[in-house]
Amino acid sequence: MSNVAEIRMQVMWNRLISVVEEQALTLLRTAFSTSVRESGDLSAGVFNPRGEMLAQAVTGTPGHVNTMAEAVLQFMNEIPREEMFEGDTYVTNDPWQGTGHLHDITMVSPSFLNGELVAFFACTAHVVDVGGRGFGADGKSVYEEGIQIPIMKFAERGTVNRDLIRILRSNVREPNQVIGDFYSLAACNDVGHRRLVDMMNEIGLASLDGLGEFIFSRTHDAMLERIRTLPKGSWSNELVTDGYDEPVKLAATVSVHDERVDVDFSGSAPMSRWGINVPIIYSKAYACYALKCVVAPDIPNNAASLAFFTVSSPTNILNAARPAPVALRHVIGHMVPDLVLGAMAQALPGRILAEGAAALWNIHISVRPANGAAGRRAEVLMFNSGGMGARPALDGLSATAFPSGVHTMPIEATEHTGPIVIWRKELRPDSGGDGEFRGGLGQVIEIAATDGHEFDFSAMFDRVRHPARGRDGGGDGAPGVVRLDDGTQLRPKGWQHVPEGRRLILELPGGGGYGDPARRSVDARAEDRSKGYVSENDR
Repeated sequence: MSNVAEIRMQVMWNRLISVVEEQALTLLRTAFSTSVRESGDLSAGVFNPRGEMLAQAVTGTPGHVNTMAEAVLQFMNEIPREEMFEGDTYVTNDPWQGTGHLHDITMVSPSFLNGELVAFFACTAHVVDVGGRGFGADGKSVYEEGIQIPIMKFAERGTVNRDLIRILRSNVREPNQVIGDFYSLAACNDVGHRRLVDMMNEIGLASLDGLGEFIFSRTHDAMLERIRTLPKGSWSNELVTDGYDEPVKLAATVSVHDERVDVDFSGSAPMSRWGINVPIIYSKAYACYALKCVVAPDIPNNAASLAFFTVSSPTNILNAARPAPVALRHVIGHMVPDLVLGAMAQALPGRILAEGAAALWNIHISVRPANGAAGRRAEVLMFNSGGMGARPALDGLSATAFPSGVHTMPIEATEHTGPIVIWRKELRPDSGGDGEFRGGLGQVIEIAATDGHEFDFSAMFDRVRHPARGRDGGGDGAPGVVRLDDGTQLRPKGWQHVPEGRRLILELPGGGGYGDPARRSVDARAEDRSKGYVSENDR
């Protein structure tokens, strides 16, 4: 390929990324749920007619993007090509064919140019409610966790399936928000399709085959070069999480070969009777993300880069079989990167960050008038983050969502959704593990219902009994705490009650430290104290 032709292909590749980024931003602008609109809990991407991901939007989470990369193939298996028409949009929230739990809605739309199928657009977003027990770990099977939507048509030839809309409206607590998000997802794919057609007409492309070959060949060669530089062998790691009512052990063996990297989750705990199980599609998504952070963080994420990683597991908590409850699959799934990175730290000493809070401290609040009085009811969802682990040459980031990458919801947006007040939201001093480089801080959040109201909440927290571990001599991060303002200790998982007049206080865990604390510089310690990151008499 000539230099001019190669430059032209690179420009088109960049243009394609712009197309999917506009696709994602459409969802951000039009979504009804704060989890999407404010936190970016979504993904968007474009796929070739064989279902291979060509490009993903920068906006989005690894759990959504990497599961979506497999989910499109599931849609193609369920809906024959002869039943795909212009104006179609397909939908599912099946945890084993989508992104791991019922609260995530995945939509796929075929894209036609002059009557020929040239691409698929796909997007995923978390909605506020899917009925059932609500967003929590208390279900004993997926049947209790909400409405299940098999792969089906949301719209055919541009006409929306009104029966599906009626079924949804009858099964969820916030029908306007949920149905609004369904339309936002469909609009997201439609924008991607229109921009792609404009691009192809402008450039004179009849198909994406040539551009796809360019993308995949460059990505493949770059990934292969990186993997060949890694040390070869197998390394194992174990990690213990809080679980629901008893600790859960996670285990992984990472094997690096000449042209691939394998991850095996054998030795992990068996499936739980509570909703913290993880379908393998989600475990694989975060295992691949962890490996890519180490091997090739700068190489685009697409079908060619993901093809170098294989993930396997017997049936266990990281490979849960239907109909296991999976509503909180993210809590255990977000631990997978720390698990995999702990194995890679043995292969690449001095290059891997310490463990962090990992799992988001999501909270779903169901607020209502107290004692049957008049007032407002609402379902409120908040995403919150503890501290990241310290890095080999830098302190950990505070109150930052790693590995999920979602944004923290603004207090104003959260309070607008229901009768609650966030009285406090601040960094938590002394929560980052000590070390040559300090772990990131957690945060303290204080929540109450407005006068005349009470609320139940679904706790989805971890690192309360098993804090983030430091690396290479660094100290552990502080464990999390869940309590009321009168000192009553609450459980880290499950639905619980906060009476009228009481405040819920969440103290989020900090990240582990990196390196010998004795090597932390005097200036760094002075800065920690001056900024209030550590107590005056601490360290």
